[in-house]
Amino acid sequence: MTDTLRVLVEVGPKGRRVVANATDWPGLDRWGKTDDEAVEKLISYRPRYAAVAERAGLGGEFNRQQSIEVAERYIGNGSTDFWGIAHVASDTERQVLAAPDLKKRLALLDACWAYFDDVANRVSADLRLGPRGGGWTRDELIRHVHLNEAQQFTRKVEVRTPREVMLTPDGRAAHRQETLDAIRAYNADGKRVGRSWSVPFLIRRIAHHVLDHAWEMEDRDLTAPSPR
Repeated sequence: MTDTLRVLVEVGPKGRRVVANATDWPGLDRWGKTDDEAVEKLISYRPRYAAVAERAGLGGEFNRQQSIEVAERYIGNGSTDFWGIAHVASDTERQVLAAPDLKKRLALLDACWAYFDDVANRVSADLRLGPRGGGWTRDELIRHVHLNEAQQFTRKVEVRTPREVMLTPDGRAAHRQETLDAIRAYNADGKRVGRSWSVPFLIRRIAHHVLDHAWEMEDRDLTAPSPR
């Protein structure tokens, strides 16, 4: 492992939005209107992501990676332009993960889930209105994250957890363990995820969705100072 933070840059085909992703650190994805803006925004979120890396036992490694390297720049699809979210797996993410790399990424995914749960337990029930998503309450955001994960992401590795199960703590715990086991099995077999995704891309999409909404709840928390 080097001291360089490797970044992937996904550009929407119309150039409206650009997504920067720290490829070795699932969940650290930010978008901007240009390459430079997206990378700068990603860098600005490093202090927030450090709490996730620390929870996964990887804080020292994350903090050492101070220099930035754009490892790959590639074209996304129309959803990249519209949502500012990665929708295409890069060439870098199409390989089978070595055992240490898979272990690291799954530890970080597990840390993202735990971080989300902690945030959900401490923010206000009503959330501040603002640029980060309008009027959803805390409980509406929590429900969205849990149900969207099962409906959109984990089904790609054949984990199809019913809605009513996802909405219980024990059900989510079982769902998360089944997801980790399924990802390990897919990676061991070198299987493609869904029609076009890969194991590394699936991990980072789940992690990004969980973490992005955790940060949103923090930013809109009525018990915390309003963000600048």
